[in-house]
Amino acid sequence: MIKDDLTELIVDKRACIGVIGLGYVGLPLIVEFCLKGYRGIGFEVDKNKAEQIDAGHSYIVDVTSENVQRCVSSGKLTATTDFSQLSNCDVIVICVPTPLRKTKDPDMSFIIAAGEEIQKYMRSGQLVILESTTYPGTTDEVLQPMFEEKGFKLDEDFLLAFSPERVDPGNPQYQTHNIPKVVGGVSDDSTEVAAMLYRQIVNEVHPVSSARVAEACKLWENTFRAINIGMANEMARLCNTLGIDTWEVVRAAATKPFGFMPFYPGPGIGGHCIPLDPHYLSWKARQHGFDSQFISLAEQVNSGMPAYVVKLVSTALNDVKKAVNGSKVLILGVAYKKDIDDMRESPALSIIDLLRARGADLVYHDPFVPEVTFDHAYTIGDAEPLYNSELTDDLVRNSDCVIICTEHTDIDYRRICELAPLIVDTRNALSADLRNGSNAKIVRL
Repeated sequence: MIKDDLTELIVDKRACIGVIGLGYVGLPLIVEFCLKGYRGIGFEVDKNKAEQIDAGHSYIVDVTSENVQRCVSSGKLTATTDFSQLSNCDVIVICVPTPLRKTKDPDMSFIIAAGEEIQKYMRSGQLVILESTTYPGTTDEVLQPMFEEKGFKLDEDFLLAFSPERVDPGNPQYQTHNIPKVVGGVSDDSTEVAAMLYRQIVNEVHPVSSARVAEACKLWENTFRAINIGMANEMARLCNTLGIDTWEVVRAAATKPFGFMPFYPGPGIGGHCIPLDPHYLSWKARQHGFDSQFISLAEQVNSGMPAYVVKLVSTALNDVKKAVNGSKVLILGVAYKKDIDDMRESPALSIIDLLRARGADLVYHDPFVPEVTFDHAYTIGDAEPLYNSELTDDLVRNSDCVIICTEHTDIDYRRICELAPLIVDTRNALSADLRNGSNAKIVRL
């Protein structure tokens, strides 16, 4: 039986693990398997990424080059653009992007492309696992029929499961091995074998009754965050209107030991998951005639935060008798969260775009991001790229306004408070002692 054969290969560490997509999800996953003694083949459409891995270099903040080099040198890890090598894999894990179309509908093209490559080189005896975030029903409605078209039968020729990725880029506390893994198969055998596979590298595995439950689980997790961040953002705007310190309110509420979980406001939401995943859930809901009102309201609030930040900047400049048009504005941090280089869906992009459309002279400093590019189809202002500026005293001193969009750890905020005439802090990066000792006009979200 395929279940018994795969179980034996996995337990004996003779199984070859293939991972399609070597980004923030796929690379940490395959390295973890290789460090545990499995042979891994990473599949990439980006030749440069494959070459970097084969050279022992990591381009992902959560994976050290030392570990990649260790896996490559031992012969456990190789990366390739040759998808015919999928036939050599006993397990294939799909870790490709799942973006949105311009219409905010799911873009399944990357999953379908991966499925077509698997279909092309598939052989009997393989376990396929989808980790890419998607709507409930993708695994059994999209992938299963593709494999069955080739004449393969579930539980006889192949196993199929979904296990949502839970990567938190830049978080040193939670890595692949200590983040609980949810696993749901299209069949009982698929669930059992996939769960057993992940137990080889993850401390805690939680099997569920179906792939659809696992798919819905990931969307629920991130929709929960999006909605609560939306509430935090709306409360921040209300507190500002009432003249109340938003952050002090959150700290006070967080002292309650039950019934409250702190979420924090910001200039908008970014990353690959939080801004996108609720749309996958609401899209699926619409297919069944269900109106997901909470999701829509949260998206409306969160997507409006960059414009609100620009309003704060405009008001603050006006208070010192300056217009946005012609003002020199310095953006501190353009990655979507601190201490990483990930620019996906970063609210800083929208803030820059809106300010440039109003005539501001924009520069940015981010130690992790050397260049920022803009999609001409989405910009309303100047779509020309920007390049990281050195954070000199003159740059800060000569800026009409400094906006803290991302609170990177190694930025000297005391120096910013000493030199900048006007600061808009969207991340609560400035402590009370810094604010009290500064001559700058400081506006906080």
